[in-house]
Amino acid sequence: MSEFVLGTGQKQTLRNILRLVEADIVKREGVPRRIRLWTDKIVIEVKRPDLHGDFEHYDIVLPKDLDETHTLVQFAESHPNEITLEDQEYSWRIISPPKDKAFTPQILEAINTLSTVVSLPEVWRAEGHDFRVENINVEMLFHAMVQYHASDVHLTSGLNPVFRIDNDTRYSEIMTPLSSVQILDLVQRIAPLGFWEEFENYKQTSFSYHQAGVGYARVSAFIKHGTPHCTFRYLPEKVPSFEELNVPPEQMQALAKTPRGLIIISGMTGSGKTTTMAALVDWINTHKSLHILTIENPVEYVHVNKKSIVSQRSLGSDVGSFAEAVTGALRHDPDVILIGEMRDPDTIRAAINAAATGHLVISTLHSNTSYEVVNRIVSFFDPIERDLVRLQLRDCLKGVICQRLVPRIGGGRVPALEFMFNDIKPIGDAILKGDTDLIRVGMQQTVSHSILFETYLLKMFKANVIDLERARETCTDVSVFDQMRMGTYSVPRLDSIKGV
Repeated sequence: MSEFVLGTGQKQTLRNILRLVEADIVKREGVPRRIRLWTDKIVIEVKRPDLHGDFEHYDIVLPKDLDETHTLVQFAESHPNEITLEDQEYSWRIISPPKDKAFTPQILEAINTLSTVVSLPEVWRAEGHDFRVENINVEMLFHAMVQYHASDVHLTSGLNPVFRIDNDTRYSEIMTPLSSVQILDLVQRIAPLGFWEEFENYKQTSFSYHQAGVGYARVSAFIKHGTPHCTFRYLPEKVPSFEELNVPPEQMQALAKTPRGLIIISGMTGSGKTTTMAALVDWINTHKSLHILTIENPVEYVHVNKKSIVSQRSLGSDVGSFAEAVTGALRHDPDVILIGEMRDPDTIRAAINAAATGHLVISTLHSNTSYEVVNRIVSFFDPIERDLVRLQLRDCLKGVICQRLVPRIGGGRVPALEFMFNDIKPIGDAILKGDTDLIRVGMQQTVSHSILFETYLLKMFKANVIDLERARETCTDVSVFDQMRMGTYSVPRLDSIKGV
């Protein structure tokens, strides 16, 4: 319940004012059963028995010094079955329907007529009351995400739950509109110790939630325009394999078998980086006897110990920051260090140092292509440090996967991948120079195991997995893709750029 100020305009009927106020309340907190609005002279309270339909009870307090007092009295005398006018010490009080009278459509007509009798202000203070309070069924949300094959569900005041399915948002046709009371109650019920306090203090929080037997979710709760919003990102209990993700096992296993160095999984938000990284770690866990240490915010996919030992740490509850956790990890005897996201210079510096000291470091980064990753990393640092960072990346960066999700023929989405392996000298030299064009040319040399998006998408198109329109939309360079499709593309020579 929060107070707000709303301008409704001049010469509005009371029922129109209520519609405008209710619409604002619904956006902020959900559908109310009761509304109170007031100015320094007028107070109005309306109620209804349900969360829909017209308001059926009106309680209006007006000042005694109204210019329209005589007309108001006459109006009340002519509508004895619709309103009661009480003469109080300092005010007039209108009650509709009168005591012991039932609500009728004539009451709504009388209220509209009253609006022509009394001049109503154009600016109001208002607040809603008596919202929906029943608990949101978390298990039902999880089962709905599984049933709809949804990646996310959004809970916001005044709307039915909104599911993200194949990157499109769709409103639930079964569940009812939610209130801010319900959403706040849900966050408080499922938040681990300390995270509800974080939400109250900082107006946002993020944590992992487990619905036993169904799956996990990364829960993100925040405040927008004074009202809560909560998002669940669904994660299955079982980590999917490379085959289940439709990613090429040969290239993925080549990266997973890397004994040391830095592996980066890049792509835009929602492209499946977390799932691909989890599959990579699960393969290592299944096939190698190592100590795998993960640092996440929050822990998303939960790994069980298989051939390896997996230690998962969550920011906030287990450690203060990514950089602090990575620095400390070097004393925990890890073989593999997973960093949820490289988002600041300290974390990136710690990750590079860990990779340079003989550990395998796996992390994610936002980037459109694999060959842009180097300059994206370097951009986090001051100019004086950048040459050193490029030198370190040349020596420790083993591979980059960049991922985009493409609509599949027949429904659903499938990942399109670009692999940049730092496996030939021209690519290493291009990394040292920070030259993305040279890196892209180096990736196309036959001696490298790298794969461009255009090559990967062409293969998917020829396999009838995706259609031509989607392939062309997703690739980085449409002209290169079209030339590859027509068989006229010629791989550029290494010395064709900048006089190399």
